[in-house]
Amino acid sequence: MSQNIAGKTVVITGASSGLGEATAYHLASLGANVVLGARREDKLQQIAATIEAKGGQAAYLVTDVTKANEVKALVDLAVSRFGKLDVIINNAGLMSIAPISELKTDEWDRMIDINIKGVLYGIAAALPVFEQQQSGHFINISSVAGFKVFSPGGTVYSGTKFAVRAISEGLRHEVGGAIRTTTILPGAVDSELKHGSSHQQSAEFVGNFYQIAIPADSVARAVAYAIEQPKDVDINEIVLRPTVQDF
Repeated sequence: MSQNIAGKTVVITGASSGLGEATAYHLASLGANVVLGARREDKLQQIAATIEAKGGQAAYLVTDVTKANEVKALVDLAVSRFGKLDVIINNAGLMSIAPISELKTDEWDRMIDINIKGVLYGIAAALPVFEQQQSGHFINISSVAGFKVFSPGGTVYSGTKFAVRAISEGLRHEVGGAIRTTTILPGAVDSELKHGSSHQQSAEFVGNFYQIAIPADSVARAVAYAIEQPKDVDINEIVLRPTVQDF
């Protein structure tokens, strides 16, 4: 069904590494036009250049998902460059693990801003385009921690990822029909997410836990599966873990 991906225009946030980078490469290899957003311009340049060197189509814009106007500018770039927007993948995320008693309120704020508000800003930017087109696909990256609370240590992170799942389901109910909504809930996947904890004991635990991590292109293939379905099929949720992961 890869013919349902070729020619589609896909915006990806958090595209400079990990899941976003792997998804960009995979979808571009299937013929999608990819529009990459992240804060690190050097990485975005490198990924876009690699895609184009292989004959693919890519554009990028430095984007901080905590700023609604920057996410809108990313969507506007996709429409101006490729004439349409078929999919937005709200992927940017932060995982700061620490006992809640550590009261790391700055990290709580950052996770809320990136993991929840960043997704909402992606929805706000893309929804008017999708409604005008009467077609489109939201893909929101949650986590198995949005399916089961990761505690102790991940309570606030889980809260943000439960929120993504709830927002996605409400969005599906409100705008479904011509617009599809998919939530991807990965387990331990190799990415920079595991480096987000400043609490030393928690960081060591996460580092050990992620020794079982599967490659980021595992998620990229799940994303492609959701996109490539016929337009009357909406894959609402995909949960994937390393085979050996019990959480």
